Amino acid sequence: MRDFLRSHGTAGLALIRRASRDTFSRKREKGAQGRWGRPVIDDSGTPRRRERARAPRATQAATPQLPRLGVPWAPLDIFSADEVERLLEATFTVLQEIGLEIRSPAARAVYARHGALVDDEGIVRLGRDIVAEFCGKAPERFVLHARNPERDLNVGGNVVNFGPVNGAPHIGDSERGRRYGDIEAFRDILKVTHALGVLHWQGGVVVEPVDLPVPTRHLDMYYAHITLSDAVWAARGIGGVAARDGIAMSAIEHGVSLDDLARHPRLMIVTNINSPRRVDEEILDCIMAMAEHGQCVVATPFTLMGAMAPVTLPGALVQQTAEALGVIALVEMIRPGTPAVIGGFTSNVDMRTGSPVFGTPEYVHATLGGAQIARRLKIPFRSSAVCASPVVDAQATYETGFSLWASIMSHSHLINHAAGWLEGGLTASMEKIVVDAEVLRGWAELLKPKGFSDADIALDAIREVAPGGHFFGSQHTLARYETAFYRPLLSYSNNFENWRDSGARTATDRATDIWKKAREAYVAPPLDAGVTEALQAYVAKRKEELAG
Repeated sequence: MRDFLRSHGTAGLALIRRASRDTFSRKREKGAQGRWGRPVIDDSGTPRRRERARAPRATQAATPQLPRLGVPWAPLDIFSADEVERLLEATFTVLQEIGLEIRSPAARAVYARHGALVDDEGIVRLGRDIVAEFCGKAPERFVLHARNPERDLNVGGNVVNFGPVNGAPHIGDSERGRRYGDIEAFRDILKVTHALGVLHWQGGVVVEPVDLPVPTRHLDMYYAHITLSDAVWAARGIGGVAARDGIAMSAIEHGVSLDDLARHPRLMIVTNINSPRRVDEEILDCIMAMAEHGQCVVATPFTLMGAMAPVTLPGALVQQTAEALGVIALVEMIRPGTPAVIGGFTSNVDMRTGSPVFGTPEYVHATLGGAQIARRLKIPFRSSAVCASPVVDAQATYETGFSLWASIMSHSHLINHAAGWLEGGLTASMEKIVVDAEVLRGWAELLKPKGFSDADIALDAIREVAPGGHFFGSQHTLARYETAFYRPLLSYSNNFENWRDSGARTATDRATDIWKKAREAYVAPPLDAGVTEALQAYVAKRKEELAG
């Protein structure tokens, strides 16, 4: 471009501007609807004052749902095969000699019936043969069925799936600031992510609705999931009551019996081990209820290096793998073949403050290494796209970028917190959802298989354009310009003067406009009226029972 301008001077610049203007004029003649006939967002901000400024670019409030994504490259390994075996040998030593503290008498009884050693202090020790036998029953690949069959969640192989922020107590946006979550914010997140179409499952507790009574709030969350989207959703990962209600409401949503739900699983939980080596009774009650009904359990140790796990990467990965396998063995003892996933959440702490940090080199190594171990075990792996930054800024973006890169290059099958995570998980941010959506859409474009035709080689176009000329008006360009390149949702590519004169709005500022207009453009997916009535009746009945 610099050589072209050097040769053609201001005339060349005018030529580029005219060609660009003509192209955009043809696009505007198509009207205010997007390519799919869906509403569009104008994210340009205030009107431009410069008469010659380029027309504002429109972005879509509702964008097409991302397809199933497969990673076309081999997974990135950081350990040799021998090193993986050494880590697994240490993992089995932890389970057999050191053990896990299992705080549920019912769970300890299951372990004991299947040959584990259980002592008087609640420590369960599992021999290598027991772990290998039962964890070997977990499927290497499985499908969780959505109400909309086009949105079934395929887990395993080279498929990667994006899920939203989960478990945040606060909601945040640029206009109202950071505040405790409520059911309105919960619904807003579901609406915006559904409209943006960047997620493969819709999460669980996307933000904690603290305005609702604790004993029954899970019912309102599940009702929101079912009525506001048609993708796979997750039940709360704590408590048998919440799990059983989720199972019952999922069966109502799909119009199936509990037996059919078990044969064709539709629900998941993402639950945590209380690292180091402790699993609480409420978490175990939830895990056992899900396993009894054949629904997916994502067992995620909370292993922060230097705090709840050894300060070294190998030690932390050994503990993470041992804790996850100990829980997965329980799941398979209860119902062999139940979908189960090793959850990886190992990161480090800031040794100056003790604060958790994410998106660090240590986090990247832990994600790559954890997924490599899971591949060796032939069990699907879950990771996260996370950051520690308290605001939507450059730090939030590069930390999330590192986390997401590691998750994708490791072939992590479920990538949690991929939209909206902020402040180490303490805040679900509406603007961060949009920033993350831009990155996820970009990755989806990168993951598309790349092939080309003879026409793509463009020899005729190269012959057509004279030396020092331009390709704006070539037939090759005119036939492809509308779909030639990825079109960003959020990015701004105009010059500095036009950016300044249109309000000097940052990407975060523009993200505010986009999430609000996406919420306005949201259209609920179809749901049978009889299902809605049955759900309402179930929720009312259960609220009465739980309140009593």
